[in-house]
Amino acid sequence: MKELVLSEEDISAIVQRLGKRLTEDLADEKVPPVFVCVMKGALPFFGDLIKQVKRDIVCDFIQLTSYNGGLSSSGTVRIEKDIQTDLDDRTVVIVEDIVDTGLSMQFLLEHINSRFHPKRLLICALFNKEKARKVPVKVDYTGVVLNDTKFLIGYGLDYKELFRNLPYVCVPTEEEIAAVDGD
Repeated sequence: MKELVLSEEDISAIVQRLGKRLTEDLADEKVPPVFVCVMKGALPFFGDLIKQVKRDIVCDFIQLTSYNGGLSSSGTVRIEKDIQTDLDDRTVVIVEDIVDTGLSMQFLLEHINSRFHPKRLLICALFNKEKARKVPVKVDYTGVVLNDTKFLIGYGLDYKELFRNLPYVCVPTEEEIAAVDGD
């Protein structure tokens, strides 16, 4: 039996709540803020979230890799696709699916700060796995705080590039993992 973590309805309510908060918090920005989607996992969340932000924004994308395609991070982060927008003197909202160890986010923050001089950097994550942190990272906008370290799939979260298109988030069954692994 699948362990459902977030239903489609839960996700919709979270996205609306976060979009409303971001709209309010960014209302006084003179220059449109830049929303940066961390691909590939955050794509569904990003797409739904930006529709709920009721102000002008600019969108850009970055793709990081830290997983070896399995259940755990390799610990080494590298950039597959970089940001194209000039972030100098802009408010930047990094949109991520899940912040767990904090290593990828720390890498991303350092990368942005080494290339640009943003006015401020904000992090918006669907999931905040605080108990999995290896480095301190402050998430400014959190959909859900996770108190366990279970592996999740769906709504952008994958296992070996599969399951991203599920409209909900769940814990994969052992059978699902074995089927993908060919066991």
